[in-house]
Amino acid sequence: MTTNVYFNPKVKTEQHLYEDIVIESLKMYGQDVLYIPRTLIAQDELLNEDYSKFEDAYAIEMYIESNEGFAGEGDLLSKFGVEIRDQATFVVSKRRWEQLVGIWNNSLNNLRPSEGDLIYLPLSKSLFQIMHVEHEVPFYQLSQFPTYQLQCELFEYNQEEFETGIRELDSIQERFSDHLKLSIGSISGTYQLGETVKQDTGLTYTVQVGVNEVQETLYVIGEVAEFTTSAGGIGELVLVGQSSSDGSNREFTANNNRIVGEDSSASALITAINEDVLEDNPFADNDDFEIEGDSIIDFSESNPFGEP
Repeated sequence: MTTNVYFNPKVKTEQHLYEDIVIESLKMYGQDVLYIPRTLIAQDELLNEDYSKFEDAYAIEMYIESNEGFAGEGDLLSKFGVEIRDQATFVVSKRRWEQLVGIWNNSLNNLRPSEGDLIYLPLSKSLFQIMHVEHEVPFYQLSQFPTYQLQCELFEYNQEEFETGIRELDSIQERFSDHLKLSIGSISGTYQLGETVKQDTGLTYTVQVGVNEVQETLYVIGEVAEFTTSAGGIGELVLVGQSSSDGSNREFTANNNRIVGEDSSASALITAINEDVLEDNPFADNDDFEIEGDSIIDFSESNPFGEP
């Protein structure tokens, strides 16, 4: 026996009405968040690591499923310090996501929310990473899927580049990225904070443009976090987000090629490179672990087989 032909759950008007009610509910009980799509620049298949960049942020309303706080393991005290393992599940309307985010397909890789994208929750000033996208909840209500369920965890920064234009997000890279301190001379102009600087490596790489292969100049690039200058045309330049224009792992060198700012056109020659600037980074506790470890563990040489 077949189903009743007089009651069809696939009526478009009923589906649209149900979806409108879902959207209205999300607007009433949800939170305004920023959806930040990820751009994958390069990927290391051997180490399973990638170099990603976040260039856009879109305001959209989402509903937090848990009303009793974040899920997950909470705050843990491990041997490497305090770890916060909060998790959250966000519900977003499929239609609203397509209207506010998916319409800008030039910066997105898929037609739906993607694993690896970020969600910034201003309410708690937390940045979450999408770990899984469930698109079948609620399960075939009126034979459609009106929402996406985004299962997220707190984002752990790993040298990603932030260029969203929103200061609160872009400052993440300046605070947590590895800092590179350069001693510079023959300074011309003034570097601007946050601008991109580049140094010509003297090499080229191949870029596919349509059906043609084009040779582009290979640059080492970074972002200005601090710039100081003194008399005599010398100074210091602190950079974050060191990478290269082709996504490979390259470093600045003290050669005759000048380091040039893209916005200010300022330039200088690198006279010395100091990569050990952890003592200047308030978020780095490597030195603290080393000092405390030396006072607990005896690293002096000994003979494990008895007296010499």
